[in-house]
Amino acid sequence: MKHMTQAAPLAAAVLAALCAAQPAMAQKSTADGIAEYREMLQDGNPAELFEMKGEELWKKKRGPNNASLERCDLGKGPGVVKGAFVELPRHFADTNKVQDLESRLLTCMQTQQGLDAQKIAATPFGKDEQKNMEGLVAWISSQSKGMKLDIPQSHAKEKQMYEVGKRMFYLRGGPHDFACASCHGTDGKRIRMQDLPNLTKNPGAAEGFGSWPAYRVSSGELWSMQRRLNDCFRQQRFPYPGYASDVTVALGVFMGVNGKGGMSTAPAIKR
Repeated sequence: MKHMTQAAPLAAAVLAALCAAQPAMAQKSTADGIAEYREMLQDGNPAELFEMKGEELWKKKRGPNNASLERCDLGKGPGVVKGAFVELPRHFADTNKVQDLESRLLTCMQTQQGLDAQKIAATPFGKDEQKNMEGLVAWISSQSKGMKLDIPQSHAKEKQMYEVGKRMFYLRGGPHDFACASCHGTDGKRIRMQDLPNLTKNPGAAEGFGSWPAYRVSSGELWSMQRRLNDCFRQQRFPYPGYASDVTVALGVFMGVNGKGGMSTAPAIKR
């Protein structure tokens, strides 16, 4: 009886330890399963179809000016695409603004091709010229895949945009009193089966920023960073800040700088 009495507390302790470990084991198993799923999909990432379209659009003469985008300066000189994506957003002297890839493409589409940048920005995602934008960002980002993120902070406006992005990241509001930081401000957060990267530091910032644009299996569409950020505001029950707005560009600067040195995997594939 004495041995049984001593064994009972020990067995209870072991059982309690196993029960406590189960959620962590289940979480690890789920995360591993999703990682394997993504790895399998990478072999046939549908984003490649968007890349092909984007390269064609880059070289195609279009718009009232019947011009291509081959002289568009993405920050490394007219027409240079390789390595440009991992250094955006950045300050451009000709606009005197900090621009991300999409806002910069709008500038080139208007100045070089004669297209209406304002009209494109107001077009719903997935329609008309916005579909062309999906192809362009897919191809341009693919040309820097595997390269390290190096978002510049040498210009005063670049530093200013980082601070604006930081404030927006932690700004709470809306009916649920949410901020970007509510989901992406600390380690180990998840929503349903989705891991939420911590965008305030690496490796989460590089993973979160450097994997967009991405093909979303759930919608069968390629989502740009601008679309992703606008959808985050929707989930927070905030009004859309608008396509290529200063707010979304500033958030891109904040995430990109925090992810410095991490590897770009765009265009990636997401659930």
